Amino acid sequence: MAPIERTAAAMRSEDKSEQAYLEPTQENGRALFARDISGSFIMLNLIRLRDVADYSAAPELSPPAPSSGAEAFDRYIEHTLPYLRQSGGDLLLLARGGAFFIGPEHERWDVAMLVRQASVASFIAFAANAEYRAGLGHRTAAIEDSRLLPLEEARKLSAL
Repeated sequence: MAPIERTAAAMRSEDKSEQAYLEPTQENGRALFARDISGSFIMLNLIRLRDVADYSAAPELSPPAPSSGAEAFDRYIEHTLPYLRQSGGDLLLLARGGAFFIGPEHERWDVAMLVRQASVASFIAFAANAEYRAGLGHRTAAIEDSRLLPLEEARKLSAL
């Protein structure tokens, strides 16, 4: 009997049974502070979007008609940019992703973002801003899974 080939849709379905990462843990926060990053740093975001936005956690932000995860994420970016820039940060890159060129064949990330933060303290202040947090429901509605990696700029890796 020949092996059954798995389709991309079946592999994505299997991925959904794995843990999704949407928010940092307290341990992640402590680890970021422990890195003792001085000055600015860059956050590498990898994002997998929902096909249809899920506003069940923030129905007050839900648009009148159903929308895609991409549309919800666009609303999140539009809402977020003023607060990010006010905190000294900026969006350096917002790019459409896809399947890896080198990496797991079944894994895909729809969006890649690079966000410069002025400092760890300004990032924490930005993330705690009540006006910014009022629009987080757009992010929650949009994202199925994500990864966020703080990056320190380096001239030589051995110097880190």
